[in-house]
Amino acid sequence: MEYSIHRAVEQPSLTGQWLEPAWRNVPVATLRHFVKRSSSHHPQVEAKLTYTPESLYVFFRVHDRYVRCVQTEYQSGVCRDSCVELFIQPQPDKGYFNFEINCGGTMLLYYIEDPRKGPNGFQKSTMVPWDLAKSVQIFHSMPAVVDPEITEPVEWTLEYRIPLALFATYVGARGELSGKQWRGNLYKCADQTSHPHWASWAPLGENLNFHVPECFAPMRFQ
Repeated sequence: MEYSIHRAVEQPSLTGQWLEPAWRNVPVATLRHFVKRSSSHHPQVEAKLTYTPESLYVFFRVHDRYVRCVQTEYQSGVCRDSCVELFIQPQPDKGYFNFEINCGGTMLLYYIEDPRKGPNGFQKSTMVPWDLAKSVQIFHSMPAVVDPEITEPVEWTLEYRIPLALFATYVGARGELSGKQWRGNLYKCADQTSHPHWASWAPLGENLNFHVPECFAPMRFQ
């Protein structure tokens, strides 16, 4: 499988408009692969990616239930909340970035070079400092805190802009993106809701582990 990242026809507004001109004809990636440990709740999750010469844009739309969100500090455990994630590797011989953002817009972000487990977490990883991470602009349709849990059906969106300079800090400037291939995966999780689940765009296999770059799929810039 492969995802085509189209060049933006205009700059996205970051207002959660799924069908605005900047997003209208962008291919949709559907997160269909649920880990067996998931509950019976399998939300419908779609994502789009587009780019400009300066930025990568990401848009998630989730038809969900049992939505909960309590993490509000940068680098807190947002995967425990209703959360969507982009893991992306700009170069095959370099590490990857895990953009984990809950439905309230709180983010966790590391640059991970060796995801094997060590005594203090990953064998080799770097926390992206807030001074750099705050350059990621995030639109979220849900409030920062959702508690108690919303048990009725609800649609929520998360749209954000990643400056390409953030990637360059760790993997060097990539130059013109057109024609280049990165690798990555897209995820949905909700570890500590009443109906936990774990979904991905590219299949993971039997194990519940998002940090498997071998399972990343190509993402090609058009």
